[in-house]
Amino acid sequence: MLQPKRTKFRKMHKGRIKGDAKGGSSLTFGTYGLKALQPERITARQIEAARRAMTRQMKRQGRVWIRIFPDTPVSSKPTEVRMGKGKGSVDFWAAKVKPGRIMFEIDGVDEETAREALRLAAMKLPIKTRTIVREDW
Repeated sequence: MLQPKRTKFRKMHKGRIKGDAKGGSSLTFGTYGLKALQPERITARQIEAARRAMTRQMKRQGRVWIRIFPDTPVSSKPTEVRMGKGKGSVDFWAAKVKPGRIMFEIDGVDEETAREALRLAAMKLPIKTRTIVREDW
């Protein structure tokens, strides 16, 4: 699963995901892409599940690009632990995704296969998405 090799700080504040994506909002590598329409944290497990769903549908043909990386540590305390006593340990890694961000790109397969692969990937994610097609081809 995806996670940083090393970070400057072990734990991070939760913060808020506000505004639209500043970059990464247009197709760069592939012909078809999956665009986020809502702000949300996407976990490393969700990214991996979406990637597996896509590659299985494409029968390992074509190419897949993952345009998001889970670099935010999310900590949690064990169940039935009283308040206080410090921040919990890092539970999982997540990517903060803003609306308009391209999360996955596909190339090298026909349109029907690409749309179905991206639909299956979208089912694994906790946000509303849209499939987009590069227009200049």
